Order: sequence, then C-alpha cells, then structure tokens
Amino acid sequence: MAEPTSAIAETDGGAPSPTPLEALRAEAVETLGEALGDALLATHAEGDLWVRVEHQAWQQVGYVLRDRLGCLWFDFLSAIDWMPSPFGRDMDAEQDWPTGGPDPRDLSIESGVTGGETRLQVFARVMNTQTGLGVIAKADLPNENPAVPTWIPVYSGANWHEREAWEMFGIAFVGHPDLRHIYLPGEFEGHPLRKDFPLLARRVKPWPGIVDVEGMPAEGEEPPAGAGQ
Repeated sequence: MAEPTSAIAETDGGAPSPTPLEALRAEAVETLGEALGDALLATHAEGDLWVRVEHQAWQQVGYVLRDRLGCLWFDFLSAIDWMPSPFGRDMDAEQDWPTGGPDPRDLSIESGVTGGETRLQVFARVMNTQTGLGVIAKADLPNENPAVPTWIPVYSGANWHEREAWEMFGIAFVGHPDLRHIYLPGEFEGHPLRKDFPLLARRVKPWPGIVDVEGMPAEGEEPPAGAGQ
C-alpha cells in the first residue's frame, strides 16, 4: 500500500504544492461531485475524507466509492443520535447532579463534521488500500421513518452492521434481505442507543451504583468481612 504523507512540498515559486494524499482527496471530491451532483452536500478533509450526501443517494455513493475511487475495503457502518438526552442529568449518579441555579441542559442539536440538522445520521468508512485514501460517508436521516437503501449490493460486509444499526437506532435499510435482531430478544421494543430510550436500571439505582461503593478503611482499622472477595 502506498504510504500517505502529510509533508508539504514547495514548488520553485515557494507556493506549497499538495501532498499525494491531498491530491487524492481533491480528485475524490471532484469525482463524487460529478457523479452525485447536488446530492453531495458537504466535504471535509481531516485524516480521512468526510463526505455528506442526501440520504436518497446513500447506496449511490457506495457504488461511486467502490467503482470509481477504488475503495474496495469496507471498514464499518454505524449511526449516531445527535439529540441531547431529554433526561438530562437524571441518569447520572447523585454526586454528579448540579446544585441550584438554572437548568444547565442545552437541548439544541449540534452535529459534528459535515453534519446536518436532523437527529439521526448513518455513516460508513471505506478505503482504497492501494493509495491509502480513506473515506467516511455520512447521510442525515428524516426524523420520521429514518431509512436509507441498503449497502449490501455494494459491500456485502455491511449486512450485520446494518442489522445492528436497525436494532439499536431504528434505522431501516431498504432492500436488506434479513433485518432481524442480533443482540436483543425478538419481542424487545424500542431502540437502546436512541437518546430518548430510558435506561430504567439507572432510575432504580443511580449509576455507577453509589450503594456499591465502599469507603477505604481508616488507618489501623480492619477491613469488613468479605471485602475484596
């Protein structure tokens, strides 16, 4: 695999010339723009090339990455819920609660690099192992009925990744041949990685379980029976 470099070379005129990896990214952005048109919403280069596309073009960007940019290696696919928890610090241990003053929670959505305004986003990383170009594709999903076309026809390895994202975030992958639970019982209701999914165990006992924390014995004091077992 070609070794990416971050060194900046200078031309005879003193102006910096792009590194090989920077040139690859620029070419990739141009190719994606030609193929996707207005469906390419944003790009950012930091380590990998980050690209955000319309969710309807999710499968299409996979084909472009594979067939035109040579990204044959599928790394992972996952999702994120950008919505702040509506429970605020309700789920924290008691000693972490704020004392007095106004409610410190900020419930506005702030997404990361090449993020949009909706709460759910699907993202995946692929790579061209010959050139070292890594690309993270992202798509913001509708707040109602979040769904994108499956990547299985493009990268068959996305199968279980999509099942996990469906199970944990409630994102449908249209055309997936076998969306069913991996970790949870078949009758389980809800999506545990959504921010509005209540973690009931923390309501029963504040996490990380204040009652489970034992103080250190004072100097010269014998530890309680059973301690350390």
